Amino acid sequence: MRRYALAIAGAATITLLAGGFYLSRRDAIPAPAPLLPSAQVARVASAPSLAASESKTHYPIDTRAATPRSGVPFDLQTALSELFGLRTVQSMFRLDDFPRRLVATIDNLGRSHARAQLWPVNPASGVFDVEERDGAVFIGADNGLRYTPYVLLLETVDLQMTVALYKRIYPSLQEAYEELGYPRGYFNDRLVEVIDQLLATPETDAPLQVRLPAINGPVRPARPWVLYEFADPAMESLSAGQKILLRMGSINERRIKARLGELRRLLTVPPTKR
Repeated sequence: MRRYALAIAGAATITLLAGGFYLSRRDAIPAPAPLLPSAQVARVASAPSLAASESKTHYPIDTRAATPRSGVPFDLQTALSELFGLRTVQSMFRLDDFPRRLVATIDNLGRSHARAQLWPVNPASGVFDVEERDGAVFIGADNGLRYTPYVLLLETVDLQMTVALYKRIYPSLQEAYEELGYPRGYFNDRLVEVIDQLLATPETDAPLQVRLPAINGPVRPARPWVLYEFADPAMESLSAGQKILLRMGSINERRIKARLGELRRLLTVPPTKR
């Protein structure tokens, strides 16, 4: 049971590594929402990716020891609770329709928006912290502290075991990816593609300026902190996943990139022949 728990935890870790707890300008929500039907989920991914548009597989996954495509035949909450504890599972993970949540989130992290209602993990608690200096608004110096529990979780996961067990549930993830609207796509290729994009995220120790967009009309938003966007158009044009890393702060960004680099290496090792 512990091995299976880590398999699912490892899959969730890929999303956590990518920063699946981003409070985005358009999509942040206060509590988990019902998962979208398959057709609506597919429409979230608006632009084709390399993995979705090509039938050739670049980074094949060895699935000889995998679980059936029909899903993971055990109770996820029980398995994860044995690994992390029930309280952690209840506060961090969304287990309903987990494979579809995971592949939709990974896919959307490489696009302009990653809808929070699709995440397999819950958003970080607290409010996006900003500070004002000389008439400009910047991401608060302490904002990155909100993500500490997630980053620490990532750094305690054995990535070799994670990837080995990710392979065991890969058929379920591939099936979910095809149902997302990519019948010719290969999910592991898309995952590597998104990781490469995240690793290319610019790094800076300088405070990042943000701003609130113009609000038309007399009604003020009840939660204005979810509307902040980067003042620099180049940063605002980055993918959802890249903006996640920037919002988390330079220290967290570097720590997560280190894990992503190791994860990428393990995901792209060619299958051994028997």
